[in-house]
Amino acid sequence: MSKYFSIKELTYSNTAVRYGIDNTPTKEVLNNLNVLALFLDKVREMWGKPLIVNSGYRSPELNKRVGGVHNSNHLKGEAVDLTTGNKSDNIKLFNMIKNSSLDFDELIDEKKGSWVHLAYRKVGNRRKVLSL
Repeated sequence: MSKYFSIKELTYSNTAVRYGIDNTPTKEVLNNLNVLALFLDKVREMWGKPLIVNSGYRSPELNKRVGGVHNSNHLKGEAVDLTTGNKSDNIKLFNMIKNSSLDFDELIDEKKGSWVHLAYRKVGNRRKVLSL
């Protein structure tokens, strides 16, 4: 069990609610979300303050609705978009993760600190870092 993140938090979507999209994860996705949540606990501990999940798991229909890429880690429950609440701290969070020894798959500074995309897999993490 994650200390800081719930499955409800990692699957909630305003867009899904607004458009009546079922965003219930499969058993496999749920397992991935539990692994992701434990990884996020490490990030939260390093950061030392709460982090807000903007987007976690996305069902295929939800991913399409929000314009996500067809092979998004969000579809597998292996990615989350986070914010600290402000752009300058989001950039600090991005740099903290980038410069850490954490074994992440993908780290993206989205829209100059608007949010941080962070992906983690059980195996095969690439430590891919991007700014979009």
